[in-house]
Amino acid sequence: MKIKIDKFVVSIIIVILIAYIFPQWGTQESEIPINTISSIGISLIFFFYGLKLSPSKLKEGLKNWKLHILVQLSTFLIFPLLVLLLHPFIQNEEQETIWLAFFFLAALPSTVSSSVVMVSMAKGNIPAAIFNASISGIIGIAITPLWMGLFVNEIQTDFNFTDIYLKLMLQIIVPVVIGLLLQRFLGAFVQKHSSKLTIFDKSIILLIIYKSFAESFERNIFSAVSFLDLSIILVGVMLLFSTAFYLTGFLSKKINLNREDQITAQFCGTKKSLVHGTVFSKILFGNMATIGIILLPLMLFHATQILIISIVATKKKP
Repeated sequence: MKIKIDKFVVSIIIVILIAYIFPQWGTQESEIPINTISSIGISLIFFFYGLKLSPSKLKEGLKNWKLHILVQLSTFLIFPLLVLLLHPFIQNEEQETIWLAFFFLAALPSTVSSSVVMVSMAKGNIPAAIFNASISGIIGIAITPLWMGLFVNEIQTDFNFTDIYLKLMLQIIVPVVIGLLLQRFLGAFVQKHSSKLTIFDKSIILLIIYKSFAESFERNIFSAVSFLDLSIILVGVMLLFSTAFYLTGFLSKKINLNREDQITAQFCGTKKSLVHGTVFSKILFGNMATIGIILLPLMLFHATQILIISIVATKKKP
């Protein structure tokens, strides 16, 4: 069995290396308007996201309610609760930052494209996957900041819900709503050029990742993260994913979901969106010096979930 190397994961590694070698391009003093470009790019990503959403398919997907509840509970409750179990063991500020990074990962919505692709590979319920992955992104706009607000105040004193939701409204919700309203006119066009739009989405994400890591490298934040710490983070990411994956599978059997729905529950309920993660980090954490560390578990999780789910999806084929 061949394990396909994800080009986007390779691109992330290259961008982080560029940020390490040339951090000055992404700092506040840089003449390159990365903040403005990424802000406009974020709005366009979610405008196109709204254009891709089909209201009729979303309405039809509401029927399979047991599956939907399980997927959303796994995404927004099981994941955060698993990470919350470790909070009492934090002993210093460095551990607090790493724990917060894991909690941010746990509070994020599911990803759309890879969830649907993997469910398709494993012969799961594709319409339910599309519904759950799509609705997860919408729910995450409300739920993720609520989860993070419980703990970000401990580190960042200017975490203001009014400002956060205003930014989310302007940068995400308004573009999605406009996209939904124009879906009947431009939906077919967007579907036809979806591969090109995917390249655009990934380019904006890579730009945000570059800026986040450039600022962290410039301020020498990663000097506090040793190779041992990095290894522990990687192991933690794999344990978090594996625990959530098998727990979701166990619960799907307990509520008597059929094989197709079990596959969908596990594959959609255990994915985390790098798109939403990078966008939300920019809005939730602003210019926090540790934003590179905040994104680290998410990027490792992104690579891990693609690798493991690809293997599992291949094995689940009838």
